[in-house]
Amino acid sequence: MKVEQIYTGCLAEAAYYIESNGECAIIDPLRETSPYIKRAEKDNAKIKYIFETHFHADFVSGHLELSKKTGAKIVYGPNAACGFDCYSAKDGEEFKIGALTLRVLHTPGHTPESSTFLLIDENGKEYCIFSGDTLFIGDVGRPDLAIKSSVTKEDLAGMLYDSLHNKILTLPDDVIVYPAHGAGSACGKNMSKDTFDKLGHQKQVNYALQNITKEEFIKQVTDGLLPPPQYFSKNAMMNKQGAGNLEDVYSHGLKRLSVTEFEAAAEETHALILDTRDPQVFCKGFIPNAINIGVNGQFAVWAGTLITDLNQPILLLCDEGKEEECVTRLARVGYDNTLGYLSGGIEAWQNAGKETDSITSISAEEFSKQFSPEMCVLDVRKPGEYEPEHLVNAENKPLDFINDWASETDRSKTYYVHCAGGYRSMVAASILKARGFENLVEVAGGYGAISKTLVPKTNLVHTK
Repeated sequence: MKVEQIYTGCLAEAAYYIESNGECAIIDPLRETSPYIKRAEKDNAKIKYIFETHFHADFVSGHLELSKKTGAKIVYGPNAACGFDCYSAKDGEEFKIGALTLRVLHTPGHTPESSTFLLIDENGKEYCIFSGDTLFIGDVGRPDLAIKSSVTKEDLAGMLYDSLHNKILTLPDDVIVYPAHGAGSACGKNMSKDTFDKLGHQKQVNYALQNITKEEFIKQVTDGLLPPPQYFSKNAMMNKQGAGNLEDVYSHGLKRLSVTEFEAAAEETHALILDTRDPQVFCKGFIPNAINIGVNGQFAVWAGTLITDLNQPILLLCDEGKEEECVTRLARVGYDNTLGYLSGGIEAWQNAGKETDSITSISAEEFSKQFSPEMCVLDVRKPGEYEPEHLVNAENKPLDFINDWASETDRSKTYYVHCAGGYRSMVAASILKARGFENLVEVAGGYGAISKTLVPKTNLVHTK
């Protein structure tokens, strides 16, 4: 028996590979299918099933393409109505993978069709659960992501309580919990950095598994939920209907464009120029109106949060060798309309005599020297980061909602922009710059660096 977690850090997403006696199954695959096919080939095994715990909202699944390439059957739990050929299993139904058995436990709550898969080993022992977004390590799935559903988040939270208490908490304490996500995913609130754990330990430490009433549970899991990123509902619908072929995305997304071709494509298609370089490199010189989302951060998540149209034409400027990674990570969250990338990067643009723009970036030390209470400081961290500790005069304007607040912000003022570490602040500054804000100063290193200076802060605990 082999059970392997295939974890993708940038999406905080876990897929799973199960193999026994030459048969294997994949659970919750990402869109690119080659890693799963190659893994099965390494074991000389046949992919028999593709199990989906639910209609994922935070990434586009590779279930349809993987099925077409391997002949594997796509299996969801009950109540899963798909726009393609799949099997909606009954609660309690079992599937054989070699000498192993996978039992479907219908666990609605995160979404109506959410299911947990219980793996029973060769000896009949209940070995582990693949809990999808029903149960995380340290948390449970948010109950507000159902697709076009008439049920409320409170209704789903109540279903989740019943699912946990009737289906999962009755299992032995030594059962391993393998969730679909870890810390960094927006599918929950308080996920641990651990990516698996024993159920018995989760019963002790997970706030949502404590001995509380259903009413208390509903209040806890619905309290403090921020609106989900705008791409979530769109990705969920793509997964329900079936996404296009990834090879088709590569065929146009990986086109090498000269400066002339790049410029013409931008003008003809009104494409978004997405610069994926490091923030501190980007700010020194970039194509006017380009947006910076660095590929070395949560690139796909922020693209999905900020680019409101999945069909938006996108032109890429990347560090050499990063082109395929950028196209792949955009496609993982449904952005299939990449038109190509600038051959030679920013150097080719500059060598062609084309205009570039820049954003002023200063160190935390320099910021502390310039600081005055009259400064306009934009803290683009999330409210949960801002509220415990922030600069005395900083206004909290989360990057997540920049498409809402940018139009209401005075363009004539000078703004000092910071986040926690310097990644999100440059994303925000680049968007503001593209929208006509001329007087912007980004603080490199973010609050992590600023907090070490003497700039006045609030909500701090002082000791004598």
